[in-house]
Amino acid sequence: MKRTLFMFLFVALTGMLSATAQVTGKWKTVDDETGEAKSIVEVYEQGGKIYGKVVEILNPAKKNNKCTKCKGADKDKPILGLVIIKGLTKDGNEYTDGDILDPNKGKTYSCTIKLDGADKLSVRGYMGISMLGRSQTWTRVK
Repeated sequence: MKRTLFMFLFVALTGMLSATAQVTGKWKTVDDETGEAKSIVEVYEQGGKIYGKVVEILNPAKKNNKCTKCKGADKDKPILGLVIIKGLTKDGNEYTDGDILDPNKGKTYSCTIKLDGADKLSVRGYMGISMLGRSQTWTRVK
């Protein structure tokens, strides 16, 4: 009886934790080349879709950089404040069917994000199929 009660409580608690874990919040990004912390991106929901905006640039020398290589409406906009994740929709435990902008290269890629625990966010940008891309792990800012 005690074992059954313990298992029930464990399953209920696990379910509650995964239900409360969300992709929304502030996340620290990493530079692929140096491994250094690069920026803080705030992931938020708007109109049932997920977006992400650069809210802090951690390197003081780059705080005023602009998206000079970007095209369209983002061309020459400051990177600080730029929406880099656009229009993701929930699909099971992932968010898909949106885009991510690399402001340093000015390129937009298809994007998928998903939680890896409560405090890690797996972010994948790719062209065409997901296998042809790269992933980063962002950490939650508390």
